[in-house]
Amino acid sequence: MMAERAQLDRTIVKAAVAVMLIGSAIVFVAAGGYHLLDWQTLSGYRDAWQGWITEHPLVGALGFIAVYVGVTALSIPGAAALTLIGGSLFGLAQGTVLVSTASVLGATLAMLAARYLLRDFAEARLGRTMTKLNEGIERDGARYLFGLRLVPVIPFFLINLGMGLTRLRAWTFAWVSMLGMLPATVLYVNAGSQVVSVESTSDLLSWRILLAFAALAALPFAAKAGRRLWERGASRRQGPESALPGR
Repeated sequence: MMAERAQLDRTIVKAAVAVMLIGSAIVFVAAGGYHLLDWQTLSGYRDAWQGWITEHPLVGALGFIAVYVGVTALSIPGAAALTLIGGSLFGLAQGTVLVSTASVLGATLAMLAARYLLRDFAEARLGRTMTKLNEGIERDGARYLFGLRLVPVIPFFLINLGMGLTRLRAWTFAWVSMLGMLPATVLYVNAGSQVVSVESTSDLLSWRILLAFAALAALPFAAKAGRRLWERGASRRQGPESALPGR
């Protein structure tokens, strides 16, 4: 009887958390918060925001982090737009630090929320499949996550939710995500910092703009090369172990 009551209490708490998260996302969108992720909106208000941030740098930085963490933690698509906005408002160096910090915090919160709400359900419905998946994650989870972050083919928020269903440690998820996302973060922040300097169509042909977008175009190819180097290093480390008796 006590076990059933405890299970019921856990179910009620999970339902309350799910309603809170979904409700927060709906309120954000309904209140027009999604316009914060729109580049046209930014262009119209950027000068005012930039002036306010100049006068209140700490509050401005913390406010940006709060918005970024909130959007990513609620799994609302828009991380790429927020990263460009961060570059436009804070520049390359500060923007990279703020975006990197906020993206990892938000991603980790989204992963933990998915783990709390959905992992037990997934393991109950997909027992053997989840067992095999977790065995693979335990063995190669960091390398697999690094590849997903480095080559952003799967949307950012889907990776957070998917990893929440596994037993990958939260700390491993956080530091591997930060490392894997860093190249794309730098490139997107840099692109955002360059695009806002465009005042006429001729500015689009400046070497800084062209270089920023050439770097973005080259990202998938560089990321694949980086992932191969990671896997090659992992294979070398595993080589001696695989040669041991009984392996």
